[in-house]
Amino acid sequence: MNSPLLELQDLSVSVEDKVILDGVNLTIRPGELHVLMGPNGTGKSTLVSAVMGDPRYEVRRGRILLEGRDITEEKADARARAGAFLSFQAPEEIPGVTLENFLRTARGAVDGKPPKVLLFRKELREQMAALDMNASYADRYLNVGFSGGEKKKAEILQMLMLHPKLAMLDETDSGLDVDAVRTVTQGIRAFRSKQNALLIITHSAKILEGLDIDAVHILEGGRIARTGGAELVSEITAGGFGELKKEAGVHEPL
Repeated sequence: MNSPLLELQDLSVSVEDKVILDGVNLTIRPGELHVLMGPNGTGKSTLVSAVMGDPRYEVRRGRILLEGRDITEEKADARARAGAFLSFQAPEEIPGVTLENFLRTARGAVDGKPPKVLLFRKELREQMAALDMNASYADRYLNVGFSGGEKKKAEILQMLMLHPKLAMLDETDSGLDVDAVRTVTQGIRAFRSKQNALLIITHSAKILEGLDIDAVHILEGGRIARTGGAELVSEITAGGFGELKKEAGVHEPL
């Protein structure tokens, strides 16, 4: 069995002294796709933000391991260089920085050396075409004036261009129409390999259609209340989270 790519060990996280996660354990191995679901406000975004090193989230207890390396105390840029990537629910607009320049600078920071411009530009155009993004967006300021769908596609484009080992997608499908969701799913399939892994947060089964899912985790009461296979997505879609919460006997963290 492959060694874990990501390990969360008894992870407890707080925001402004309020405990959001309380004893989360999770293991993701190379080649795997995991799905994280749960009611609003249960800490799904907190979990991936803590893994990425967002300073607003304080790790009170436990460890975050990436390929066996303890990154619990490392800054976000070090985690990115180590292979972690987070796609945001609401991507920020960055005036003055074009999409292409942002990606080229980020790629150089992750790889430790600047990419060859012509090869990089060729790869960028190919990936944009695959995501049905107009090539002119490469010369536009990052996310400025982008539609909601184009912003989410730009996040997937970043994932494809930066080649992370662990990609965490935080509701990348929210607010997208059916065609855009399908395009994002295609991007996920194109990214996935035996060397990397994905953790997808979603409320919808649409983005998961056609994807081979290794595990689905339900986050409730600050911890993972239940883990199952792809059938758990259908169960949640049909009946919601209420029954699962009763079955697990989950209480809110103190």
